[in-house]
Formats: sequence, structure tokens, C-alpha cells
Amino acid sequence: MTVRFAWETDRTFWFTLDRHLPEDEFSGKVRSRQAYVLENDAGGPAGLLRWNLFWDSIPFCTLLYVREDERGKGFGRMLMDHWERDMRSRGYGLVMTSTQADEAAQHFYRRLGYRDCGGFVLPFPGYEQPTELILAKEL
Repeated sequence: MTVRFAWETDRTFWFTLDRHLPEDEFSGKVRSRQAYVLENDAGGPAGLLRWNLFWDSIPFCTLLYVREDERGKGFGRMLMDHWERDMRSRGYGLVMTSTQADEAAQHFYRRLGYRDCGGFVLPFPGYEQPTELILAKEL
């Protein structure tokens, strides 16, 4: 398994897993190196991670996704480790992520050393969802 920056040629695969990123934003993620692809040993794409800057200063993982048939093999951890190393090499000392309170991902992030630091609720029609938990980790 290898993790690399996303390329324009990953677009078709990317949108099989990422249903939140507007398609016209993908090229910007590729150019700014804010997207990674996890490749399995056969060279096929197996997962992805994308991020942006919270408050224009703190790296925030906005999506981590591993294909269902590749889950439970440590690949999510591999993507997060790669991202954290990249963020540390860029001079960042803190990273953040979030997940809904009804998702099991919160336990995954806590096992990686992330700590709860807040949350919010969106009570607006069309945007309702369970509480969004914010987690952070010092690098």
C-alpha cells in the first residue's frame, strides 16, 4: 500500500467515494496538494483523504474514506499517519477533524490520539444532522 497526492487522472475514482466535494473543487485540491489517494498493492485506488485549513491556519481533515472491501486492514490509520507527517513537515503543530456523533469514526480518531474539543448542531431546514464532533491532535 502506498499513499500519494491525488492526480487529475484520479477524478473518476475520487467521485465514487467522495459525494460531498463539488466536482469543480477537485482540481483545486489536486493543485494545492490537499488530497491523497491510497493505492493497494496491485496499484488500484483503495481510499482517499482530503483536507483544508480551519481558520486559515490549522489543517483540518475534511474526509477520510477507505473502500468497504479494503476496511479493517489499517489503511485508514495509514492515510492519517501520512497526512500527519505531511502536516508536521509543513510546520503545523496541530491538526483537526470531525465526525457525526452517531458515527463510529469518533472512536477511530480517539485511538489515534485525537481529543474532543467541541461540537455543533445544525438546526436549519435542509442542513439538519446529528451533532458534529470536533477533534484535534497535537503533532
